[in-house]
Amino acid sequence: MGPFILGESNFFVSWRIESTCSRLTPDDVLLIDLHYLPCLDVMRGMAQATEVQIEAHENYHKQSYRNRCYVLTANGVDCLTVPVLNGTHRQRTRDVRIDYSQKWIDRHLRCLQSAYAKAPYFEYLMPDLEAILAQRLPLLFDLNWSLLTFCRKWARITTPVNLTEWYERDTPVGVFDARSRVIPAKRGETGLFGPQRPYLQNFGTVFEPNLSILDALFMGVANA
Repeated sequence: MGPFILGESNFFVSWRIESTCSRLTPDDVLLIDLHYLPCLDVMRGMAQATEVQIEAHENYHKQSYRNRCYVLTANGVDCLTVPVLNGTHRQRTRDVRIDYSQKWIDRHLRCLQSAYAKAPYFEYLMPDLEAILAQRLPLLFDLNWSLLTFCRKWARITTPVNLTEWYERDTPVGVFDARSRVIPAKRGETGLFGPQRPYLQNFGTVFEPNLSILDALFMGVANA
């Protein structure tokens, strides 16, 4: 089995075709916050939009996808969290620093190794992921930006992605404002960008929706 990159398969093309399931249209700009190893719903929205604007001037929100993701293990869904130093609602997300005094990288890598080592494309994606984490980037925003680039590369989502230049409470026509609308508390519900098509997962017989895009990438669902 040679190196694999997720491409224009029926699975990923369907993200665009089914865009009528949400109010986001192919002509819209998607405005959204920056997440840690984004969930499938967010990546689907990025594939649908004509452009993605990452909110770069918001205040930090706790208990959000900004510092966590969900993966599927033999024991069920697990939450991987990046600890931060004094992240508060009064602090800009771009200024939030990661707490490396906690051994969270080791925990994340052990979890992914245990859950996905036998997945079809683990050996191809994992070196890139490990290299990003090994940089120990001080700011959460910078880490998430690097990981988003990694995820877009392997999913071959070519929609242009830019950072906002200032914060706007109200958005103009043609901008789909998804800021703080994709949240962990609603992980099991129908996605903001339409229902998710089940794919083969590593564990269990019941499909777990809206995990980190890593779950789909490791499983190589584009070949399903």
